[in-house]
Amino acid sequence: MGKQYRSTSEKIFDAFNYVFLALFGLLAILPFIFVISGSFATDAEITKRAVFLIPKTFSLDAYKFIFSTDTIMRSIGVSIYVTVIGTIVNLFFTVTMAYPMARRNLMGRNMILNLVIFTMLFGGGMIPTYLVIRELHLLDSLNSLILPGAISAFNLIIVKNFFQELPPGLEEAAKIDGCNELSLLWKIVLPLSKPVLATFTLFYAVGHWNNFFSALLYINDPSKWPLQVMLRQIVMLSQSAGDLSSMDPTFVQPPEQSIKMAVIVVGTIPILCVYPFLQKHFAKGVLLGSIKG
Repeated sequence: MGKQYRSTSEKIFDAFNYVFLALFGLLAILPFIFVISGSFATDAEITKRAVFLIPKTFSLDAYKFIFSTDTIMRSIGVSIYVTVIGTIVNLFFTVTMAYPMARRNLMGRNMILNLVIFTMLFGGGMIPTYLVIRELHLLDSLNSLILPGAISAFNLIIVKNFFQELPPGLEEAAKIDGCNELSLLWKIVLPLSKPVLATFTLFYAVGHWNNFFSALLYINDPSKWPLQVMLRQIVMLSQSAGDLSSMDPTFVQPPEQSIKMAVIVVGTIPILCVYPFLQKHFAKGVLLGSIKG
């Protein structure tokens, strides 16, 4: 094939897009680089230098302070447990409800769909939800971080639409070959749904990882706090240190600003590592499921 001719205006437009996207990318990534660098800097340097990308004095004091006890590792374990189990529960309920709702001959399908949409518009609120959790004896239980959000109405509708777009001939061919509904879902539908499943796996996982408000409401036992709540406590403790002039001269004041930045890094890096494995499914997974309502 010959080289495609491009007019001058098209080249200028492409150049403008490259420059604009490069600047936009820098604006997005520079603050995060500053946070990572600040987590390895001293408080004095952070105060003296408003903006820098490489610290002059490399310090691990903030991370030593954060990991000085085993509480952080325990909280990371709690967060991983809630994220993994919560995501599995989310996907199970989403798929098993979306699949029958994708069948147009399902009895009461429209009524069920309207009830689902109703929950998107109206919620019980924080206090009624807390009372329900308490009556179910889920307080101080990690299940209180998983079960109340076991299914997302919005994600359910997207997955339902994706299932709905699958060719009906696949179902007929599978049934001729002897598949029942369960084997049809497991052997035919789910393998074809990898993009949408990967996308919503990430959505659910990020939601569980970043969720700290539910833990503040329902978990009183510090040994069951997820990472986000524990990091919040560390930031509050570093701020409450205040004036330590009356303390022993050998006492080392924790670096407040670098602790905050180290907290951000510790809370962000683990879930950030998941993105490269699922990012390629984002656009395809969401768009395929949102073609029709």
